[in-house]
Amino acid sequence: MTTPQTTQTPPRSTTTDRPPQPERAGRTSSLPSRATLAAAVPEAFRKLRPATMVKAPVMFVVLVGSVATTLLAAADPGDWFGWAVAGWLWLTVLFANLAEAVAEGRGRAQAESLRRTRTDTVARRLVGRGTGGATTEERVPGTALAVGDLVVCEAGDVIPGDGDVVDGVASVDESAITGESAPVIRESGGDRSAVTGGTRVLSDRIVVRITARPGETFIDRMIGLVEGAVRQKTPNEVALTILLASLTVIFLLAVVTLRPFALFAGAGEQTTLIVLTALLVCLIPTTIGALLSAIGIAGMDRLVKRNVLAMSGRAVEAAGDVSTLLLDKTGTITHGNRMAAEFVPVRGVTVEELAAAAQLSSLADETPEGRSIVRLAEDGHGLPPRDRDAIPGADWVPFSAATRLSGVDIAEGETVRKIRKGAGGSVARWLSEHGGPEAVEADRIADRIAAAGGTPLLVAVRDAEGARALGVVHLKDTVKEGMRERFDELRRMGIRTVMITGDNPLTARAIAEEAGVDDFLAEATPEDKMALIKREQAQGHLVAMAGDGTNDAPALAQADVGVAMNTGTSAAKEAGNMVDLDSDPTKLIEIVEIGKQLLITRGALTTFSLANDVAKYFAIIPALFAATYPSLDRLNIMGLASPETAILAAVIFNALIIVALVPLALRGVRYRPSGADALLRRNLAVYGLGGLVVPFLGIKAIDWLLALFL
Repeated sequence: MTTPQTTQTPPRSTTTDRPPQPERAGRTSSLPSRATLAAAVPEAFRKLRPATMVKAPVMFVVLVGSVATTLLAAADPGDWFGWAVAGWLWLTVLFANLAEAVAEGRGRAQAESLRRTRTDTVARRLVGRGTGGATTEERVPGTALAVGDLVVCEAGDVIPGDGDVVDGVASVDESAITGESAPVIRESGGDRSAVTGGTRVLSDRIVVRITARPGETFIDRMIGLVEGAVRQKTPNEVALTILLASLTVIFLLAVVTLRPFALFAGAGEQTTLIVLTALLVCLIPTTIGALLSAIGIAGMDRLVKRNVLAMSGRAVEAAGDVSTLLLDKTGTITHGNRMAAEFVPVRGVTVEELAAAAQLSSLADETPEGRSIVRLAEDGHGLPPRDRDAIPGADWVPFSAATRLSGVDIAEGETVRKIRKGAGGSVARWLSEHGGPEAVEADRIADRIAAAGGTPLLVAVRDAEGARALGVVHLKDTVKEGMRERFDELRRMGIRTVMITGDNPLTARAIAEEAGVDDFLAEATPEDKMALIKREQAQGHLVAMAGDGTNDAPALAQADVGVAMNTGTSAAKEAGNMVDLDSDPTKLIEIVEIGKQLLITRGALTTFSLANDVAKYFAIIPALFAATYPSLDRLNIMGLASPETAILAAVIFNALIIVALVPLALRGVRYRPSGADALLRRNLAVYGLGGLVVPFLGIKAIDWLLALFL
């Protein structure tokens, strides 16, 4: 097996001229629109059902407390204090439901646009294909299609279901899904064969094999996920819910036992059930309990806004803990369009002779590299354009992935002049088969080009003078601007980057050093990718990777975060736990940032919520016992006006802080690349200290207003 070739960590770039970067996590609008709020308010009331509320134990306790205080207040209609506490407890529950409803509402707009793509299409199903008989068509509803059916789609047709193109090539409009107005090419036999039901064929004709049953299509899954209908709590979210429930039980026991002690001390009048309920609600972690679900939904929503569909919240959460990032070189780190940059002849051969041979041998090569060689010969060296049909007696050898070369055989009198161009190993074998010597000088040129990060292609000829190498074509694939800076950011996050490429080790090393990745895997096969992922996971690392081909499916399934490209095959999209609708592999970096932002937001608001309790102790405990034990009035450091206003101020602040933090929960705490220690210090300094100070100020201000008007 090919093992990863290790590079030393390159020095960080000092370049300041950085190109514009994609929108980062945390820069989306934090305030919900009026339409979203209007739809969320009735949903907040519908969520008051006990069967729904019990899924959030903390807020379920608040709901029970709201019902209890309402009943107690109703028993004494003249008790304004009881009605005020009951009203604000109900608002606390509704504000929590509103936060979740707003987060869910953000996905409904996109879900509605996706739902509009599910038209009642009529499919042209093929009958008799592959049986040896004539192929016929029958028109059936799209909902009647089964997995394995073959359907024909021509220009103007809506593709009736998810599938793979098995014949033909066509331009497809996928704007309803990706939002990108530019059409995409879908063709059989490659990594761009997958099509999605509801998209429209713009040109030509394709035959599609259906791969999903109606109701289980990609769009159906997208609708369910963006609406939150199938969102499940992540392991960390479940663990935090258990912790919050445990704290709630502890505070519940403490408050329940407080009543007998108060009666024994003669403070029974100050510790009524309404007051104790208010104390319980203020002490349990209601802030994070109210916002926990909204934080998770908003994290997936931020991915949707970047056209990334996460198949589960677990994947988003895992992205935040990723420590190893596997990136394909071509199209991710580099532009992916290797183009001919130079003809380098061996001694005794002119550049013009090499250019002419390279031009002829590339006329049968329809790859972008082959076309670039022809273009360089014509535009860079002044050779006249050549037409294959205008060359008599020519026998063309098209490029294929199996032979890794192309060329032409031209009859010249009694001899045949054969020209070949391709990978060094393939052309070297061709030379050996035709009795030619080893291309020692050409190999040295190729090694030099590869060491500089280029891709060498050998050009050879066999004519009346024998078989020999003419020189090397230098193909260049440039690293994308700003990639080194992005990898520096990942390094500051503590993430190790590994470039995966099919290039030889020399070429891979040069590109890796230029891009600034930490390591690379050269001459990678699907088995090598899988082995690398397993090796990283065995060392305790969480691994993320992107892919689009069927050969990437095993590695995508093995990775903790597998991002499949929407342009890829159905196998790749089924194997991954995320799908990038824009098919941009560099978005892996954005996904990691969003995952980290989700974890940081949850941790920050948990810290803030727990720190909140300190101020409430100083507000409520003196209010309960200062009349019986005057010395406890020293704890009234805020100078609150009366026991009633102190308790009510704490309850009101407890409700309003949820509303104040909803925008932060939806937007997410701003993430800055740094180590875990720095993040912890910042979290404690901003949200720990803030959670201590803000309640003192807020409760005092509310108490002052209550004393002013009551």
